[in-house]
Amino acid sequence: MAVEQVRGGKKKGRVARGRPVDLQALEEVRSLLGDAPRRRDLLIEHLHKIQDTFKHIHAKHVVALAHEMNLSPAEVYEVASFYHHFDVVKEGEAPPPPLTIRVCESLTCEMHGAKELLRALRQGLGEGRVITAPCVGRCQHAPVAIVGQNPIDQANADKVKAAVETSAVEAPVPAYIDYQKYRADGGYSLLKSCLDEGGDPETVIAAMKDSGLRGLGGAGFPAGVKWEIVKKQPGPRLMAVNIDEGEPGTFKDRHYLESDPHRFLEGMLIAAWAVGIEEIYIYLRDEYPACRQILQTELARLQADPPVQAPLPPIHLRRGAGAYICGEESAMVESIEGKRGMPRLRPPYLAEVGLFGRPTLEHNMETLYWVRDIVEKGPDWFTSHGRHGRKGLRSFSVSGRVQKPGVHLAPAGITVKELIEEYCGGMLPGHEFYGYFPGGASGGILPASLGDIPLDFDTLNPYGCFIGSAAVIIFSQHDSAKALALNATRFFEDESCGQCTPCRVGTAKAALLMEQGKWDQERLEDLCQVMADASICGLGQAAPNPIRCVFKYFPQELEG
Repeated sequence: MAVEQVRGGKKKGRVARGRPVDLQALEEVRSLLGDAPRRRDLLIEHLHKIQDTFKHIHAKHVVALAHEMNLSPAEVYEVASFYHHFDVVKEGEAPPPPLTIRVCESLTCEMHGAKELLRALRQGLGEGRVITAPCVGRCQHAPVAIVGQNPIDQANADKVKAAVETSAVEAPVPAYIDYQKYRADGGYSLLKSCLDEGGDPETVIAAMKDSGLRGLGGAGFPAGVKWEIVKKQPGPRLMAVNIDEGEPGTFKDRHYLESDPHRFLEGMLIAAWAVGIEEIYIYLRDEYPACRQILQTELARLQADPPVQAPLPPIHLRRGAGAYICGEESAMVESIEGKRGMPRLRPPYLAEVGLFGRPTLEHNMETLYWVRDIVEKGPDWFTSHGRHGRKGLRSFSVSGRVQKPGVHLAPAGITVKELIEEYCGGMLPGHEFYGYFPGGASGGILPASLGDIPLDFDTLNPYGCFIGSAAVIIFSQHDSAKALALNATRFFEDESCGQCTPCRVGTAKAALLMEQGKWDQERLEDLCQVMADASICGLGQAAPNPIRCVFKYFPQELEG
């Protein structure tokens, strides 16, 4: 096979990086990239083009892409090998089959038979590669398998085989409110009043502060306060929108994107105007191909026919590649910059030194989704909702042993018992409420006896738990809190970025100890303390929560 020798010297003004470049691979890479810039921050986007085309990334394409982008092969390889959705094939290795079937093995899917589904597919599927996957954000339809990019809800072996046999591998796009319908219903009128009719940014920021809206990605930082902080920083200022909802049990962002995407986009543009943002980057998890198609289509329509006379900031849609850690804001920023998703040490915070070193307004997608309603209807509208002394609305992603799982918009401060009875149609027949995760895998586990705690920010802290992104997973007497805690710990082990030893080693050691029939509580508690105290980011700091909750609230499961 012909190769282009670039060892030593220069070629086309680029410094050679010590590896021969396969001419055919180089031509293929150049054809895929076309006129796209060869900037470092586009590395992950370019890797996706190779993966999508060849269903893997061969070593020869790593070298060719490195040459084309004036990077070393090691720089490209370390990024490609970091992300789950890039299949890097070394020299001499056989590539994987063209079709990959992923079976979600996270909490709710395991409760609904994911292990049995995985076993059946591995034994009876004639073609394709069957592998496990962390939460794919469709927990209300558990168990879920992904054939190529096509999600199979309430999956069984026959459904998956039918999708394979009919080559149904693309993600179907659901019906949603498109640009024309959104504008016809009054959408973007608020944006026009802000940009074209002399709106006052300070008034909008004050409304956001008065509403008490807090970040709905999990951290819960007051949105209006964040706008004020970033606005005070010197320009140019950027925005990074986090739609990498990888927390097991969470699917609210997908729900809103697949139904009313422009409400989010209008809120995003209002925030950008109020804070003085010059460019916007939307980071969308790769597990949401239908959302990606919707956003690509609707952003093109928005930009082709702007609803305002004032210029809109450039909007860049960036695609994740399968890494839960990129839900952490600084890891997401690293990924947008074309690097491995490794959390940054703080300070400085993103509001001061964020994306490309600039002050950055980072927000979860759902936080921005509520901007239009709060500004149009007033902060009192938002605060008028709530129960048990709490204020506001919460989008609860509910899954597990309930009759009506899904996204339920309910008052902040509602209890899980009220949520189950009033919104979820009660428990499934034959199932009694035994316990729940109030905030996904990292939010801890509580027993049914503590089902009257108001669900909101800060209310769960005294119990060693938190609401996070409001992913509520309900389990029954047929489930084991101990087994579910092990599932969560294995998830954290797989998703640890590996940067810090307490998290990388601690999660692995904890999972190993938990796999034993009888838990060594003293050693596990030692690991939990080290992870909580010394991990760089929230993944390692929260990983002990399910373990400690089993010790505290489910001691009966530790006997024997």
